[in-house]
Amino acid sequence: MPESAAPVRSGQRLGKVVLDEIKERLLSGHYPVGSRISIEEVKAEFGVSKQPVMDALRRLEAIGIVEIIPQSGCRVAEYSMREIRDFFTLFGRFEGELAAAAATRRTDAQLAEMDAAWRRIEDLKDLTDLRARARGYLSRNRDFHLVVHRMSHSRIMAALSERMWDLSDFFIGTQAVPRPLSDSVPGRNHDHDMIRTAIRSGNADIARAAMESHIVSTVAIFDSPG
Repeated sequence: MPESAAPVRSGQRLGKVVLDEIKERLLSGHYPVGSRISIEEVKAEFGVSKQPVMDALRRLEAIGIVEIIPQSGCRVAEYSMREIRDFFTLFGRFEGELAAAAATRRTDAQLAEMDAAWRRIEDLKDLTDLRARARGYLSRNRDFHLVVHRMSHSRIMAALSERMWDLSDFFIGTQAVPRPLSDSVPGRNHDHDMIRTAIRSGNADIARAAMESHIVSTVAIFDSPG
């Protein structure tokens, strides 16, 4: 692999270091879909045995972003556009239920936290660097939704959603149009404003519908109608 990993910090488990780095590369589109990930190269780069590499790859396979092929190695998962659309339909419904729960369970402190997360996305509109704006949106967008997850006060729903967010970011990083979402920050954050208004008012039905529509509309950034 062309990039060098950061030095392993004392006290950190090697498996987590390997997992975090490979996962970041996968979500950012560093590895093209369908490409092979060499286990031997990963071992050499991180200076580890095969076990932590395989442990990391198995966890990534459980998310759905790599595929381990027996006696062959590992490759980056590849999905059809139909599968991606199906995913965002399901993802939207799931996130809608989280938003509905948040509307009836949120605290005042969490409302303030959600407002702050929304304002951080608003700040991105002033960035002229499209790459930085797109990268910043993906990070701050996830922060906004994590606040909603905490508002739901449901560890099970939040944990399941985290895996879905990884898969969503993987699709955006590998199969969306170049610099995804860089030109749509105002519209996306308008959606967030509708979601936060519904949550603030305690209206579960509107929060559910607004969140589902927001997530499902993500398919628009993929350039193939396939």
